[in-house]
Amino acid sequence: MKLIVDGHEAYAYTGGKAFDPALPCVVFIHGAINDHSVWTLLARWCAHHGYSVLAVDLPGHGRSAGLPLTSVEAIAAWLHRLMDAAGVARAALVGHSMGSLIALEAAARASTLVMVGTAYPMKVSEALLTTARDQPEAAMAMVNAFSHSLASAKPGYPGPGAWLRGGAMALKRRLQARQTDVNLFENDFQVCDRYAGGEAAAARVGCPVHFILGALDQMTSPKQNAVLGGLLKPRIHTLACGHELMAEAPDAVLAALRTALTS
Repeated sequence: MKLIVDGHEAYAYTGGKAFDPALPCVVFIHGAINDHSVWTLLARWCAHHGYSVLAVDLPGHGRSAGLPLTSVEAIAAWLHRLMDAAGVARAALVGHSMGSLIALEAAARASTLVMVGTAYPMKVSEALLTTARDQPEAAMAMVNAFSHSLASAKPGYPGPGAWLRGGAMALKRRLQARQTDVNLFENDFQVCDRYAGGEAAAARVGCPVHFILGALDQMTSPKQNAVLGGLLKPRIHTLACGHELMAEAPDAVLAALRTALTS
């Protein structure tokens, strides 16, 4: 589905069914140097079980035009404008990693808030930021290694025998190469590192909150959620996987999401 937001074409995957704004809506928000494709399984399930779906490509990512935005606050405001363009007043907001911070910041229009692989503050080491600036390919390899709990995960999503690390790295390379005006990897990780509005955003949340966390996550450790956990009082679903939860534990993430949407 293509929408015009701020004069640029924005893309949202609708789960294989025509978008119907009259249905309860689920908006999926990807993380750093990702796109809508990380949500395919969850988006398709929702679209075929009574929900409308917008799995967005953020500006400058995937099929959405324009430059990538440089702050969580700016991206959350853009997300509200995209919802307006789609005719959606409120939605369940589901965000992964960087996307979880965007969902939190945008949660004034959330019917349910689901934060996947989240942490706050989401600080990034100076060493990684420097490598991202000077050697983005090496930085992507570092993040890819830390994001997966096993060197070779058992067959799962998107199909038996899929190489999860290889697929994730290929996606990062493709997105980095397509964005010729900005170092996309560095931009996205700076967005995570700079965000300091979590406490203020949490105070505005008035809907049920769920955290879906990977027990083996080395990028956003569950231990980093004391601040938001204390403020939001979420229901916490802890899964036996790393940061790439949707790929490493697809069925468990789907089960947790179904609980969040129906609780």
